[in-house]
Amino acid sequence: MWYFTWILGVLLACAFGIINAMWLESTEDMDRSDTQP
Repeated sequence: MWYFTWILGVLLACAFGIINAMWLESTEDMDRSDTQP
């Protein structure tokens, strides 16, 4: 059942990348709204 753990690892890595990208976008928006008058 090595493929199960392999698929789980790939899904975890993809989820981490997606969450990281969403977090980066939200922090960019917060920084942008702080600099606007």
